Amino acid sequence: MAIDPAAIMALAAAAFAGSVIFGVTGFGAALLTVPFATHFVPLPFALALYVLMDLANAFRIGFENPKNAVKSEWTRLVPAILAGTVAGLTLLVNLPRSTATLALGVFVFAFAIYSLTRHRDARRVLSTGWAYVAGFAGGVTSTLFGAGGPPYAMYLSHRGLSKAQYRATLGLATLTSISLRTVAFFAIGFLLDPRVWIYAAFIVPAGLAGIWAAGHLFRRISREVLMRAVSLMLLASGASLILRALG
Repeated sequence: MAIDPAAIMALAAAAFAGSVIFGVTGFGAALLTVPFATHFVPLPFALALYVLMDLANAFRIGFENPKNAVKSEWTRLVPAILAGTVAGLTLLVNLPRSTATLALGVFVFAFAIYSLTRHRDARRVLSTGWAYVAGFAGGVTSTLFGAGGPPYAMYLSHRGLSKAQYRATLGLATLTSISLRTVAFFAIGFLLDPRVWIYAAFIVPAGLAGIWAAGHLFRRISREVLMRAVSLMLLASGASLILRALG
């Protein structure tokens, strides 16, 4: 794969947009960046590239207010995230490329439908046992699709946490997940490609700029309106990936 300046510019723009979403919501960057990137680069390359951006962003958000994090929730999630990362890595190295693309499309499309649907049980408090389900699912989707945040967010949003506790705990869970994914990608050689680091020299600063912008826009943008707009984009993105995989 040759180095393409036009592709770098497009991927950097996606990095900025995805990081704005991550900065406002605490998750969701990879749902936008990775599907978009697969139109320019192979899925393994996109996963490796954006894990570096995600790691930089996660360190910025994860240590924003760690004192607000509910440590008991985090410690329940961590072992399951580790197990899910191993399972996701096994799938990633064994799935055919078209199957992986189809799975990513279905995942993105399904999450968009979930986000657009009103949830009548939004105030329902889940038992702590669901932490292991969410942690494992997040570990799998983090490694396989670059998006571990949705399962963690779904679980923590039903644990009766305050807004500050939710954001801080989600930040720690996401940081843990991305850190494990980074180690896994080094282990299988995804991050040993010099071209990943050349692209990352542009993508990571764009992502950090998006986090900075999100900090200034946080109080001016409705999280609900932003997520609805993102969900509509994800519907189109997921459908596009499904059609491309089946075509």
